[in-house]
Amino acid sequence: MLGSLANAWRIPELRLKLLFTAAMIVVYRLGAHVPVPGINVHAINQFISNGSNQNSILGFLNLFSGGALTRFAVFALGIMPYITASIILQLLTMAFPSLKELAREGEAGQRKITQYTRYLTVGLALAQSVGFTILFAQQGIIQLTPLKLYEIVITLTAGTVLLMWIGELITQHGIGNGISLIIFASIVSGLLPALYRFLNGSASAFTIVIMIAIAIVVVMGVVLVQEGQRRINIQYAKRQIGRRMTTGGSTYLPLSINMAGVIPVIFASSVLMFPPTIARFFPGAVAQGFANFLSPSGAPFLMIDAILIIGFTYFYTAVQFDPVERANDLKKYGGFIPGIRPGRPTAVYLDRVLTRLTLPGAIFLAAIAVLPNILISTMGIPFFFGGTSILIVVGVALQTMQQMESQLLMRHYEGFLK
Repeated sequence: MLGSLANAWRIPELRLKLLFTAAMIVVYRLGAHVPVPGINVHAINQFISNGSNQNSILGFLNLFSGGALTRFAVFALGIMPYITASIILQLLTMAFPSLKELAREGEAGQRKITQYTRYLTVGLALAQSVGFTILFAQQGIIQLTPLKLYEIVITLTAGTVLLMWIGELITQHGIGNGISLIIFASIVSGLLPALYRFLNGSASAFTIVIMIAIAIVVVMGVVLVQEGQRRINIQYAKRQIGRRMTTGGSTYLPLSINMAGVIPVIFASSVLMFPPTIARFFPGAVAQGFANFLSPSGAPFLMIDAILIIGFTYFYTAVQFDPVERANDLKKYGGFIPGIRPGRPTAVYLDRVLTRLTLPGAIFLAAIAVLPNILISTMGIPFFFGGTSILIVVGVALQTMQQMESQLLMRHYEGFLK
């Protein structure tokens, strides 16, 4: 491991990417500690951290913002508006033929969809920033005036747009997926303080052992499922290209058990947090009852979360892997699966295998995200040690290491994963 890190540091291009990624994360963490002007940070921190809210939707949002919500910082909204906008655009792309055609236009079409996503992100950030400001004003934390409302809303919306830009810069010029790394940094930033408070609290030795055991099982399970593959044999026939005869050969097509990674978990959390967050902004008993009904520690939240994770796993796998396109590519280059006719039969076969393969991966993600939370909610352990948090941290770390390993292998260095 240390030798692989040393090899990565010796490569100038990879070293620059690592330094750039680290610098962008530092900028994000600095912005998470800069509060909006004229705000009583202590009062907001007490309101979110009190007994009724620390395990509610506000505590969950604070987890994904890296504690920025308790400070009402520039990045208090986190990256969730962008993730919600991305989900909406992907669903609309599958529903509307015009957007589907735009997505098939290659890089130009993708840039257009990205532009739409950014516009929608700004709209969602505006709505959420207005809602949070009104919510805190109702609690007497903010003395609201039209000028103060304008100042807070513009600051929080600008913070979300800046964070979206930082994530895109990390994806383009750094290592790993920028949006996932921002969420990774948000969760990790709260792990050590939460662990310190937990160990110095009233937790018993049995509870600590259970927490450690849950963490070890989740980490081992995520690594095993992320690395698990179904290898489909591919045979290539001899072909004549010009005057040259190519030799046939055999290889395999790797199909991962969990091709979607941790994206379904992030998507499900983002979608499920949006309705109760909006409900928190309204003072009525019905809205507050709905927000309490979807509390992250409650059974309805966990059940819907599991269903959404399974659904998003199939959805994102379908976005990433198109059996028809892969079958056409094999036919084009003279490849075939032994015993399966090229063309449509190959596409049907790949779709059937992928559907069966995705099911255990989707159920695993849902189980890991939900079951530890059930145990943790009964023992009073903070969200930072929940299945969703550990799943995202381990999954993003593993994906980033895989990307670094591919960079090393391209330059004939030994990778991280043996």
